[in-house]
Amino acid sequence: MTHARTFAAAALAALTLGSAAQAASIVEIASGDDRFTTLVAAVGAAGLVDALSGPGPFTVFAPTNDAFAALPAGTVETLLKPENKQQLTDILLYHVDDRKLTAAGIPSGSNYFKPLLTSQRLCITNTGTAVTIADGTGDVATVIVADIMADNGVIHVIDKVLLPGTRPACH
Repeated sequence: MTHARTFAAAALAALTLGSAAQAASIVEIASGDDRFTTLVAAVGAAGLVDALSGPGPFTVFAPTNDAFAALPAGTVETLLKPENKQQLTDILLYHVDDRKLTAAGIPSGSNYFKPLLTSQRLCITNTGTAVTIADGTGDVATVIVADIMADNGVIHVIDKVLLPGTRPACH
């Protein structure tokens, strides 16, 4: 009986590890995480689901629902309207890099990064203990969860929606 329990436990562990080893796309991971319902709705409204489900690689700096809620009242609702699709797309692409950048792959210090919104820049600072991102408004987001691995890239959870604008100062 003890051997049967041990075998059953080992089989269950193997099944669990096997399913965990099958990574999902960035969109699938975000869709299954309650922290990203607003982001997922925005990606859908912008028509970016297929692109961000593609082979990548991508790094997505993913704002939480709380980050979207911190925008001025009515901003999210306005961006989700069909007539604002291009503006929404630009904002979302400002959160995406076309490389797989793990936290360990972000160089120390402050460096400019070129997101998929190619006419803009972000300043990403890695202090060794924290990673922050300055956007075009001069505001700074902090990576609060790093390295959620997907089969087509990596997600870093951030506490602010990044907005394009002027080139941020990068010390």
